[in-house]
Amino acid sequence: MRGVCAQAPRSVVMIRPHHFLPNDETAEDNAFQSRDASRSAEAIAAAAYAEVTIAARRLEAAGVTVHLFEDETRGSPDSVFPNNWFSTHRGGHVAIYPMFAPSRRRERRPDVIELLKRRYRVQDVIDYSGLEHDGVYLEGTGAMVLDHAERVAYAARSNRCNEAALERFCTHFNFEPMAFDAFDAAGRAIYHTNVLMCIGAELGLVGLAAIRTAARREEIRERLADGGRAIVELSHRQVADFAGNAIELQGRDGPILAISSRGWRALSDAQRAVVERCCRPLPLDVPTIELAGGSIRCMLAGLHLSERGAGA
Repeated sequence: MRGVCAQAPRSVVMIRPHHFLPNDETAEDNAFQSRDASRSAEAIAAAAYAEVTIAARRLEAAGVTVHLFEDETRGSPDSVFPNNWFSTHRGGHVAIYPMFAPSRRRERRPDVIELLKRRYRVQDVIDYSGLEHDGVYLEGTGAMVLDHAERVAYAARSNRCNEAALERFCTHFNFEPMAFDAFDAAGRAIYHTNVLMCIGAELGLVGLAAIRTAARREEIRERLADGGRAIVELSHRQVADFAGNAIELQGRDGPILAISSRGWRALSDAQRAVVERCCRPLPLDVPTIELAGGSIRCMLAGLHLSERGAGA
């Protein structure tokens, strides 16, 4: 199957939070966040802990290697979304990113980077976090959706995605930047690209309706189709239900699509059939985590690195 190794990682990093709550500091520009007044903070935290635990077990059962880290702190409410602060790339490259919200900057963890160096072949770590001092932000594979096979970085402009930082990343990591403006049904800018777009080896889930400029919308459609992918176009409602916030992974028996149960339910029968022709869907229940405005894709930092051999 074309591009599977490049696009679908076999291993992920997950963070299990002990004190999860939706982050008040990020709510202003994240319209996907919501509240649950029916449960106490303790009940919400316990539910989130359980959702991460079960999701990790189900991924491992499917043959995905999960490196599960604990977050016992109270000062990093969005730590369950590690894909925003680091990414990994073939050839042994790691990037660390500048984060928009001050509370999110506390999510960066040296122990995660040390695990990568110990278990995988890491050649270099490029740290962009100093750009925060200049008010320049690029929140990893939340701000960018990367086509590793075709070397394109799709990015919706927002507070979390500075175009100059995008250009710098693309120069360092050999991607072509593809920036665009995207808005939800109410006309609000979409805060992260990965809520409206998922790129697999042979599949693309894309909220094309959110891309305001018709010419850019068609260009993106054509680029994905020219790469040989089946395109599933998502409505505003489906994007709001996190149908685009999915990730293709390489499981024991082939590619799987990790997607939230809510996102999977939002797809039509015809759309599900397209997905099932390309990979095996793995719906995961994370309704509490989704209160924070992110879903399965945000929870999984894919590892595009070569694992060290025995004794390496």
